[in-house]
This record gives sequence, structure tokens and C-alpha cells, in this order.
Amino acid sequence: MTKPLRLELDRSAKTPLAEQIHRGIRAAIESGVLAPGARLPSWQDLAAQLGVARGTVRSAYEKLSSAQLIVAARATGTHVADRPSFPVRRDKAPARGSFMEMYQELTAGPAIFQMGVPAQETFPATLLARMRAHAVRIEVSAPAIYPDPRGELDLRREIAAYLALARGIDCAPSQIIITSGFSGGLGLALRVLGLEQKKAWVENPGFPFTRHGLELARLSIAPIPVDADGIDVDYGLKHAPDAALVVVTPGQQAPLGSTLSLARRSRLLDWATRSKAWVIEDDYLGELQLKGRATPALASLDRAGRVIHIGSFSKTVTPALRLGFVVAPAALASRFAEAAACLAPAPGPAVQLATADFMREGHYLRHLRRTKRVYAAQGDALLKQLRARTANVALAGLAAILRLPDRAPDLAIAREAASFGLAPTPLSLWYASTASARPGLLLGIATSPQKRIEASCKQLFGIIDRLT
Repeated sequence: MTKPLRLELDRSAKTPLAEQIHRGIRAAIESGVLAPGARLPSWQDLAAQLGVARGTVRSAYEKLSSAQLIVAARATGTHVADRPSFPVRRDKAPARGSFMEMYQELTAGPAIFQMGVPAQETFPATLLARMRAHAVRIEVSAPAIYPDPRGELDLRREIAAYLALARGIDCAPSQIIITSGFSGGLGLALRVLGLEQKKAWVENPGFPFTRHGLELARLSIAPIPVDADGIDVDYGLKHAPDAALVVVTPGQQAPLGSTLSLARRSRLLDWATRSKAWVIEDDYLGELQLKGRATPALASLDRAGRVIHIGSFSKTVTPALRLGFVVAPAALASRFAEAAACLAPAPGPAVQLATADFMREGHYLRHLRRTKRVYAAQGDALLKQLRARTANVALAGLAAILRLPDRAPDLAIAREAASFGLAPTPLSLWYASTASARPGLLLGIATSPQKRIEASCKQLFGIIDRLT
């Protein structure tokens, strides 16, 4: 006699009962609870045992049979199929000290003080959900043809108009390539430029993911110091004049927040023109500057076509969109289009069309204005709490930099804070080498709601006092 199969069903769950039965039996087979050859109840008997309709169990059995997990015969009934035993594969944690360990730590969340993500309370979820649902209907009802690998024309037009208004860039939609965020744009640019074994200036400190991306593309890294006027161009010309590429964050330097001065902008562009070097402008925050109006983009001053401008909606809307864009110099537009078509086509049309509607109807600019007001208030509140404990703090873009004493273990502090739901970013990780690194913590403003700031700061300083 067949022993009753023990399955727990949750009738209040959204998962259909047939799927719950299928998953339960599959898990029992894969875990070895049901061995090969074990007899299963008929679908009629199991339906009676579970108190569900016969068709529900029959549907689950048919799915298991299609996956070759069970076999059914009139004479012998339903049995678990014979199959070789495979070891259960478990994902291994990233190696200690590896790039992926750092990546997962920096992108884990959501948490207080987390950098790089917008505030959840300013996210226009209902509006965007409605627009995306409409865009999905358009996408699935359209003819089954390959979309433009450069991206939807509607979105490229909206971005071109926005850049002219907000960033001072005069470009045609044909110069814009839609990408999967900044990293997608950086990868596309490096493919087009083909600079393997060449030297690249990077800001020091600067975004660690970008630095590692250049290394993966087989470029030689030349770390260039940053001060109150941005990247030190004269230092770069003195120590690495043969560089073929410069990657900069001129609007709001990441992570120190300084703006690249006009004199250095001019000097950088003059050098790039004379030496035929390329400049990649990471405009990660666009016009989302909390104090005053954002300075025009570096690309707006480029007359020789040496600047490749990369923007993203990750910080201004949500990283979940995975949506960014490249503005290619006119002379390179066709090469960027070819690379996109063959190697890195734009994301699916639905997310692009929804974003285009979001911009065209004026929601994007209104969202930015509302977000600035919220972030400015949160930044002031965060500074007030931090300055009550230390003077070594300043705002830098959308983060507060909390300087720590020399040799302070900022990485250990950040890891300890994570267990309390806090996610400060260690400043030392942004430096190109341990010799040049300075300890500190970067506290994201967007993820520091005012009602939580006082308690979170108190908890953070308790950890700092304990570990320093």
C-alpha cells in the first residue's frame, strides 16, 4: 500500500494549488525523499487526500511528467522516474577580498546610508507602473521584428531635448545610444575605442567599479589626484602625458563632490584635442545638484568631438530600470551604432517607451525638482546630527563624507554597521591603492529619512567608537 504523500498547501497564497503540488513533489524527488521507482498515489487518490479538484492534481502530474520526473502506466501506476543522481549544486560565496565580494557588499540593501540608490518615498511607483503596463501592451502587440539596436527613437528624442535644456549639450537623436545603465555605456564605449594596452587616467579617489572595468578592458590605469577643483589635469600631464583615455565625473566628482573648474575643463579638452585622446564623461547625477544649478556638462564645451558623454537614470529614478545612454561624438555615431547592433543592443522597448512618456509628459523634470527638495532637507538633517559629534564631515554630491582618523578600519566599521541595517560605504575602497587610501565613511543622503537619522547616527558612532 502506498504511503500517503505529505504535502502542505497554502490556500491563502497567490501561487496556484497545482503549482504548489508540483513544487512539493519535485522538491521531494530532488532531495531524495522520493527515490527512483517510488510509487505515487493516482491523481484521483491524491486529490481526495488533499481536498482539491482532480484536475488540479492532474495538471501538476502532467508538468512533472513533461519534466521526466515521473512516469505513468495503466498497469503499474505512477512512479518516480529512474535517473542518474546529480550532486546538488550550491552557489559559492565570492572569494574573500575579491571584486565580487566588494560589489555585493556595496550593492546590498536596502539600508540606511546606502549610496547609489534613490529614496523610495520619492519614487513615482504608481505612475511608472501604469506607464510601463501601457508600454508592455504596445510592445507585445507590435509586429515581431527586431527593434532598433540604438534604442527607441521616441526615447532618444526626449533625451536629446532634455540634454539641450538641462546639460547644455547640442546633439542629434542619431548620436544617442540607449544602454543598460552606465556600465553598459562604458562597455560599449571601450569596445568602440579599442584602447587595449593603452593608458587611462582615472580619478583618485574614484568609482571602484569603473576602475575595475577599465582593468578588465586591458587598459593601464594611471590614478590622478582630485582636489577642490576636480581632477588635477597638470598632475596627469606631468606623470602620464601619453594617456589615450580619461574617465571623469566633472559635474559632481565621485566621491568627493567637487566640480571640475572651468580652467581645468579647458585644459583637459585642449590636451585631448592635441593628443587625440578620448574623454569619457560620467554624468551620473545629471542635474541632480542640491545647491544651486548644476554646471553644464563637459561635453557642452567639446568642439573637437573628443568627449563621450554617458548618463543614467539609476540615481535619478531607480537602478531597477537598468537604463542609461551614451552621447557619441558625431564622427563616432555610426561606429557606436554598429557596436550596439552586433554586441550590445538596447534594452527591451517597453521600459524605453515608458521612460519616453515619463519625460515627454513633464514628469521627469517635476520628479527631479521634488527629489531635490527632499534630499536637501535630508542632507541638512544628516549634517546637523553628524556635526554634533565631529567637525570632520562635509556634503559631497548625494553623500556626506565622514572622515576618520588615520588607519581607522573603515571597512570593518561598514561591515559591523551592516548587521544593524546601516550601509555606510568605506571611503578607502575608492582609492586606487592602499598607499594613497584615506579612511572615511560615505553616508548616502537619499537613503537617510529624517525620522531615522538621529537613531542611525547614534548607532553608527557607537560602532566607530568601539572599533577605533
